[in-house]
Amino acid sequence: MGGSESSLHKACEIWEGILVDHPTDMLALKFAHDGFFYLGEQTQMRDSAARVLPHWKPHMPFYSYLKGMYSFGLLETHLYDEAEKMAKEALALTPEDGWSVHAVAHVHEMKAEMDKGLKFMASTEKDWMVCDMLACHNYWHWALYHIEKVFFHRGIMMTGIIVLKCTKSGATVCVDKMFFITGVSVTQPHTEDHTLLFNDLHFFMVSLGSKETTTTQRLLESLQELAKDPAENHQLQIAERVGLPMCQALLEYDQRNYSQAVELLKPIKDRFVEIGGSDAQRDVFNQLLIHAAMKSGDKEHQRFARKLINVFFCVCYKHRCLSKWTVQKITFVN
Repeated sequence: MGGSESSLHKACEIWEGILVDHPTDMLALKFAHDGFFYLGEQTQMRDSAARVLPHWKPHMPFYSYLKGMYSFGLLETHLYDEAEKMAKEALALTPEDGWSVHAVAHVHEMKAEMDKGLKFMASTEKDWMVCDMLACHNYWHWALYHIEKVFFHRGIMMTGIIVLKCTKSGATVCVDKMFFITGVSVTQPHTEDHTLLFNDLHFFMVSLGSKETTTTQRLLESLQELAKDPAENHQLQIAERVGLPMCQALLEYDQRNYSQAVELLKPIKDRFVEIGGSDAQRDVFNQLLIHAAMKSGDKEHQRFARKLINVFFCVCYKHRCLSKWTVQKITFVN
């Protein structure tokens, strides 16, 4: 990996180069897949698996897992039906493949198919519950279906019990736990890691929600300092133009400075994808912008909120659930 230190783009180029000559190298494929995910490069993530798929045969080890990876790339490029079909083909071969279960869970989330999602997760739990960290994450998806059907307490109860049971050390689990567990015990050990902006933003939410001013300040100031000299570190390169404004917007929203939050988020709303993660995970920032604009005393911001809500109904409503709060408040914006 010489020459790719701290540069996910260079690392992905190297892994893709390996796959040209060795298309069945699952390790290179998995690293490329995860690299593109963290870069927010959804098309590349999908195509990385698509390019090598013809070289694989059903009898080869990991063949079903390749289908699951391809499924995730399909759903992140909004090809939901194709993604579900591919994931279920993978599960027919390997029912305990937690990643393919995860892809189906995302499909139902994005298509707002809560009942189908609840039924699917319940019927397959015995297969994927052995998947350690990913089982924790899949339980989180299951809980979201309950919450989005307004069975809020059932979702919280499920997650509180299961996530604690599944928790291992690791930032991915911390990102899930942070939605449900008050306190900063999951954040403090990672305050100055700054490995991924996606994680930093979630840790920032934790510290804000827990009113831990010292932790919040330490996280923000340390990221600001590192962003001054990013070198070839891709995450730090985008911190200045995307990550830090998003952190500052969260801070402004928490302090009820809604207009300032809008002014910070509005110019970069089409760049949220650069922090990586899935569409479903990043949607919290779209909703943050909508809510801030609706609460702003600036009439122009309120009109902007109406435009964003129109986008949700015209483009996104079939594929993701607007929160009930947002739907009820639509009449607020005239």
